[in-house]
Amino acid sequence: MTRVQGLFAAAAAAVGVGLWFAFTSVADGLQGEYSRIINVHVPSFWVAFLAFGVTAFGSVAWLRTKNAKWDRRAAASAEIGTLFSGIGLFTGMVWGEAVWGRAWDWGDTRLATTAVMFFVYLGYLALRKATVDPITRARRSSILGVIAVVQIPLVYFSVNLFRTLHQTQSIRPDGSTMPDEMLMAMGINVVAFTVLYLALLAARIEVAAAEEATAADTRLAGDGVSPPRLSEVEDV
Repeated sequence: MTRVQGLFAAAAAAVGVGLWFAFTSVADGLQGEYSRIINVHVPSFWVAFLAFGVTAFGSVAWLRTKNAKWDRRAAASAEIGTLFSGIGLFTGMVWGEAVWGRAWDWGDTRLATTAVMFFVYLGYLALRKATVDPITRARRSSILGVIAVVQIPLVYFSVNLFRTLHQTQSIRPDGSTMPDEMLMAMGINVVAFTVLYLALLAARIEVAAAEEATAADTRLAGDGVSPPRLSEVEDV
């Protein structure tokens, strides 16, 4: 079993345990069964924040070293972070529709800042696709990866800075507003999603490295044909 296979096996087991706790733990007294969405919603955004942090770290490392491995890690992590941001937004919309009576409200600071973050990282991925030269692509995306990470604290603390529709933080320095059983289930799922992130990251990095190796070994049909020299043309 390879390292990636081992990580996916561990992730499958962890997610299975997390789902069991999610469906068997106590539900919220007011929100009922819809409160179980927290076991996917919160871990998804935790993974997104972690992934974007890794993207920023890899971006800084590439700017310092110009080593392609850091660019691969930054790009792979950004893809996973964007995926889990989308999952977090979708589960939040389902939850909001059930509890608030509406899936979306641009007047809510948490929703608005999260949406902006999601689209910024979509732009990051689009920038990578649109830039052909690998060095230029790595430099541009690294700069954006460093700048974009400043959104994370804004998104996280937005519910405290601006009191709008979204509830304030459930876990605070002075304790938690959640029942212990719900908190434990959510924590287990955070760990499970983190293991899943590590497995996806390792797999995506391997794929990226293979793609780069293949591109380096592949020559266009005309690469073996050299243009005639001017002196040769004149002699004819």
